[in-house]
Amino acid sequence: MSEQRRLAHIERIPIRWGDMDAMGHVNNTIYFRYMEQARIGWFDALVPDEQAWGSTGIVIANAQCNYLRPITYPGTVEVRLYVGRLGGSSVATSYELRVGADPTAYADGAAVVVFIDMAKQKPVRIPEDIRQKLEHAGAPA
Repeated sequence: MSEQRRLAHIERIPIRWGDMDAMGHVNNTIYFRYMEQARIGWFDALVPDEQAWGSTGIVIANAQCNYLRPITYPGTVEVRLYVGRLGGSSVATSYELRVGADPTAYADGAAVVVFIDMAKQKPVRIPEDIRQKLEHAGAPA
C-alpha cells in the first residue's frame, strides 16, 4: 500500500485450537477471518451506533493475503488495520498480522472496503462525518 496509509485500528484475537489444520498451523482461510474480525471491530468503532449495520454497512470488493510465517496455537494474533486511499464510496485497507509480542509480521493483506446503503444493498458515498474520521485516522505508517 502507498505511503498514505495510516494505522486506524488494532484487534487482538485469541488463536483457537480449531483454527489449526492437519498441517499443525492455522489454516490459510482463518487468516482472512482474522482480518475480517479486525475490519468489523474498526467499522463498529468508526460508524455511529445509530448508523452501523442499520443504514450504513460495508462489503468487500476484493481481498488478498500474503502468508509470511505459519501461525500456531496457542497465542494471540494482533491485527493492525491501516487505511489508505479514499474513493467516493470505498477505502483501501491493509493489514499486518503479528503474534504476541513478536514484531515480525506473520502475514499481511489488503482489502477494498465499499460503503453501502443497507436497505438498497448498493454503494453510497462515504458519509461526510465518517470520511472526516478516515482522513484523520491514526498515525502515518
